[in-house]
Amino acid sequence: MTANTIGQNFRVTTFGESHGGAVGCIIDGCPAGILIDSAEIEKELKRRATGQSKITSQRKEVDKVEILSGAFEGRTLGTPLTLLVKNKDAKSSDYEYLKDKYRPSHADFTYNQKYGRRAWTGGGRASARETTARVMAGVIAKKILKNICDIEILTYVIQVGEERANIELDEITYEKIESNIIRCPEEESSRKMIKLIEEVKREGDSVGGVIECVIKNIPSGLGEPVFDKLSADLAHACMSIPATKGFEIGSGFEGAKMKGSEHNDSFCISRGNISTKTNYSGGIQGGISNGQNIILRIAFKPTSTILKTQETVNESGEEILLDNVRGRHDPCVVPRAVPIVESMILITLIDHHMRNVAQNNLF
Repeated sequence: MTANTIGQNFRVTTFGESHGGAVGCIIDGCPAGILIDSAEIEKELKRRATGQSKITSQRKEVDKVEILSGAFEGRTLGTPLTLLVKNKDAKSSDYEYLKDKYRPSHADFTYNQKYGRRAWTGGGRASARETTARVMAGVIAKKILKNICDIEILTYVIQVGEERANIELDEITYEKIESNIIRCPEEESSRKMIKLIEEVKREGDSVGGVIECVIKNIPSGLGEPVFDKLSADLAHACMSIPATKGFEIGSGFEGAKMKGSEHNDSFCISRGNISTKTNYSGGIQGGISNGQNIILRIAFKPTSTILKTQETVNESGEEILLDNVRGRHDPCVVPRAVPIVESMILITLIDHHMRNVAQNNLF
């Protein structure tokens, strides 16, 4: 495994920089015979795309998918599948005045420390533009999973700043999630969240948020002891997304406030199957899925690029003030991060399913 690859049986390698020629992915381990359609992938990319609303970055990318290898006559071949999207609307000149300055909370300084050089145009490899490749891979992962189980994955914004939605899990639908630009399925909360983002945008500032995901109809038995627990690999996948700062499953940090007698999920028989009366575990026990809904949340920090004057240093070690920052950036990343989170979860789930089949179906 390398730093740019995730997965063991379903291996996804991403490549490309924000203002380079293209971004893309190579999927190794994709089964043969899976229907693949560029238009289907592009439809999902539009959910991640910039310029989709007044509260997102106004960079305009067409995101036209090219299938370079691994498919023939509309189906995968079982060989490495290469998907590519060319960058069309990069404006590198916006970043030239920043090439010797370290932007606060960006990867400028750390990349320079690690490699001795960096792509200062648009954040380079650390840019969220790289996540285009993850979404493409997520589409393929979902198609494979759909052939195995009736998976339903609902990913949505549950919090922006201090504004948190009170959401009933049974009432969430994909249509409700996609009914507004913030991707919060609760109407009143979505209006408040959008208003908050508009306010911080006018102030030249940014705000963070939390994305929640509910995964239904996942088989029990997925996950490996002890270092490759399903919960650990989901955390790894989600925390690799730019701007993430927190991850929890089930009761999460709230569970630390409870007693064992309150938190334990009692087993019962429901419709002839073993189930649990509660789901504080979030569908995973001992690092292995138990067949209940997997519920997780990911916290995103406020966007690092803001218009306010900030203190920083340059590559010469001089303390300077950074102001009048140009470029096109999201005042809040969570609306566009929804399909990215979903994709990383799908990639992790299909990899664990393949590992489970390989391990337990040899005889």
